[in-house]
Amino acid sequence: MLFNLSGDSDRRIRALQALREPDESRDDVLRKFTRLTSQVLGIPGCFVSVLDDDAQYIRASCNFSLKYSSREDSLCRHVVDGETAMIVPDTWMDARFVTHHFVTGDPFIRFYAGVPLRNRENVILGTLCVTDSQPHPFSDMQIATLQLLAEIVMSFLEAWHSAGDTDPVTGLPNRHRLLRDLQTLATQGDTTPRRLVLIDCIDMPRAYELARSMGMGPVEELLKDVATLLPLRLRPGMGEMLYTVATGRFAILTPDHSRLSASWIAGRMEGISADMGEGLSVALTTHTGQADFTSGAFPAPEILRRALSAVNEAVGRGVPAVAFSETEDIRHTRDFTLMHEFAAALKTGEGLYLVYQPKICLKTGQPLGLEALIRWRHPLRGELPPSAFVPLVEQTELLHVMTEWVIDTTLARMVRLRNQPIQLPITVNVSLHDFAREGFAAALQEKMLAKKLPPSLLGIECLETERILESPAAMRGLEELKQRGFTISLDDFGAGYSNISYLRRMPLDIIKLDRSLIQGLCTDTSSRIIARSIVGMLKELEYVVLAEGVENAETARALNEFGCDQAQGYYYARPLADKDLDLWLLSKRGIGFAAGL
Repeated sequence: MLFNLSGDSDRRIRALQALREPDESRDDVLRKFTRLTSQVLGIPGCFVSVLDDDAQYIRASCNFSLKYSSREDSLCRHVVDGETAMIVPDTWMDARFVTHHFVTGDPFIRFYAGVPLRNRENVILGTLCVTDSQPHPFSDMQIATLQLLAEIVMSFLEAWHSAGDTDPVTGLPNRHRLLRDLQTLATQGDTTPRRLVLIDCIDMPRAYELARSMGMGPVEELLKDVATLLPLRLRPGMGEMLYTVATGRFAILTPDHSRLSASWIAGRMEGISADMGEGLSVALTTHTGQADFTSGAFPAPEILRRALSAVNEAVGRGVPAVAFSETEDIRHTRDFTLMHEFAAALKTGEGLYLVYQPKICLKTGQPLGLEALIRWRHPLRGELPPSAFVPLVEQTELLHVMTEWVIDTTLARMVRLRNQPIQLPITVNVSLHDFAREGFAAALQEKMLAKKLPPSLLGIECLETERILESPAAMRGLEELKQRGFTISLDDFGAGYSNISYLRRMPLDIIKLDRSLIQGLCTDTSSRIIARSIVGMLKELEYVVLAEGVENAETARALNEFGCDQAQGYYYARPLADKDLDLWLLSKRGIGFAAGL
């Protein structure tokens, strides 16, 4: 702690040691204080220093190049020894400093003002100073401001230090201590190859759900029990330190020749349960991430970030262990950048547009509907296929924003074609998260009413069918959409394992047959029998049946014979941009444009 130092030289030495050692998170805040001080006082140079019996350490600075000096050479020692502010308007006019090598040489200090950094017991640990290469007057108001800013800096340092190095729940060294230990290895010149392994073994969302009904006590008991189990199970040796780095996440720092690798730890933790108290236990599912490094090669936060990236990759892929990979990290960075750019595109609409795939009546050959599909013309990477960005969007909060953009753009087309003969119903793809959102159906109905469009013009296509069935909120959302007159389609029926119970439990109007079900219709007898049976069953259940991926006339004829109602695919038309679609519909329907179309 940075208090209770008065009369205790050992505690004072430890406090000074903690302050003079690098700490990136602390020093980043101190750098912001120096910039603020410089701006407020109108003096370009500013620094925070720590002084012990031998040296001065510049912990943070703004427009000041010096990082270290002996205590004897330090101008700040006069502030510490005198225990008061020292103002030197012009060092050339002060006999103490006129020949000082920091005045005659780099950093060429011509003006200096410094005040002590005092803790609550008036023990001085360093200084806050402003400097310039030009002389300056310095008013009483400026002195008072500098002293006030020094008090704020000291309050921050006390709060930083009082946070301590120990996690209050598990009793293990915390993330702050891990970063400091990594920084200490680097400053000591340690070159031992090491690894940092992060361990994720608690389903925290589930634990917090329990906390909602039982309070935080059982969750804290769970965390304590895991912190006890880990050293018993892993048995770290000399020089191998276990940490708590976040709620439910642990880390171990070890030499790279240790058996404690990510994969070994994941295997060792397999099948373990932890106690929550009151007779409750939770099975642990362990994921680990490993970052190998040599001290000094990367900053401490970067080492931790790499291990965090690896463990997040393990959790995301559902695998026990992942080692950090530069290639994967670059891919993640590229994906993150792409999503940032996509978020900007959603705000401006720049580069985003819809294409529409026509749905054709198999009996008449006439278009009777459209499916809206998003496209993105990236400003640097050109035309991106949906597979390059939609799966990434589905993993983020942007999914809801994208759905809204698609719906709004679709409705704009409908408004443009209001009362026109080429107006057709349009289907949009909607995810579970949208169905499950409270009020989604009501808000969509409001949009349609505001634009004077009937709900029958907008179809809703369900994605993630199994997950929808598992979500009562999503099922309620579907029912509300159906009740409000929106047409509901089930996507990709027949792909992989399609549960017939979907048809009983979901309020569906249209069933879309996956392209994999109909690809072999022209060449494979089994495929024809299966397709015919499925279409027949769906028609008996009174669904509209739509086949996707139709690419030739023979497939279209077969589907018509089976009783299939609609089809879409390249045989009829590729997905078409807005104006191209207008012309295509004109040619298909043989109708003229009305005024303003």
